[in-house]
Amino acid sequence: MSSQQLPLLEVPVTALAQAQRYPRLRYMGSKYRLLPTLAKVFEEVGGSTALDPFAGSGVVSYLLKAQGFEVTSRDYLNFPVTLTKAACVNQRQRLSKDEVRSIAEGGNLDGRDFISRTYRGRFFTPEDQLFLDSAWSRIDRLQGEKRDLAIAALVLAAARKQPRGVFTVTGLRYDDGRDSLHKPLNEHFVGCVQAWNDAVFEGQRCQSFRGEAVEATPSTDLVYLDPPYAPPNDDNDYLKRYWFLEGLSDYWEHGTASVMHDTLTRKLPKRPTAFGSKRTIEAALAALFERFSGSTIVLSYGSNAVPSVDTLMAMLRDVKGSAPEIIDLQHRYHFGTHRNAARREATEYVLIAP
Repeated sequence: MSSQQLPLLEVPVTALAQAQRYPRLRYMGSKYRLLPTLAKVFEEVGGSTALDPFAGSGVVSYLLKAQGFEVTSRDYLNFPVTLTKAACVNQRQRLSKDEVRSIAEGGNLDGRDFISRTYRGRFFTPEDQLFLDSAWSRIDRLQGEKRDLAIAALVLAAARKQPRGVFTVTGLRYDDGRDSLHKPLNEHFVGCVQAWNDAVFEGQRCQSFRGEAVEATPSTDLVYLDPPYAPPNDDNDYLKRYWFLEGLSDYWEHGTASVMHDTLTRKLPKRPTAFGSKRTIEAALAALFERFSGSTIVLSYGSNAVPSVDTLMAMLRDVKGSAPEIIDLQHRYHFGTHRNAARREATEYVLIAP
């Protein structure tokens, strides 16, 4: 590898301290552990505007906001957009104790029961499912950032109650004895609201949109790319793992009719994306690099994915005219329970292409 190897770097304490307030969601490929490295990279790259078109858990968008960037976040799923609206777009709104108590304890305002009917006997207790229906009957009466905060807290509560935070199986197959797996969901919700309230701060103006990364407007100083990694022998289908959070984020507004009732988990159908297959991801990445060639590109990628890092460096060199700088560090992924899961121990690369 001919490009310069950069050492691990120290971090601006104030921005990192703020970023570490972001509520932690167990999410495939999440960059919580890479925040110190990314914070220093973003500081050295500089600029005033940033685009995060694969927002995911939202933590990198939040870090960029903490560092003073005007951030535009984007994701092809709805619930990550809601998270970034709650903590990045939102500058000062918080839910009051009375509003939280109303949602957690106030009862069902309109008799809705979609979750209780559709997912009876799946994932959560009848009491928890009644709470989710009831909570949404009240959240539906909120507007703006307070609505985003409440939905973000509901999503986080559901993720923390579900073993491993994924919805690929029912029951407690992965029950490791943690109290959080047995705490009532309304109690989870109250704690999650507090976490999101604590994360709110005023910074530069931010935006968040739902849509494919390639649809984002290429007009920012910095573009951070964290595309789904395409593993050679598995898939990177986020909807397969988090479809319940996706449905919960808008009360199945866009998916009620498409619930797959013939599946054990009553999941939502897969949404095809060019980043979801090793056969199409290289062309998809090439299109992204070309689209954002006028910005400094910072790319996160893993050694357990295709294309290889050497291929990525060559692609960036073709677009930018010079080889990118690269940082590499060991990183363990927390998903994968089958016999091949050892490949989740990987080298994480951060490529910087000015």
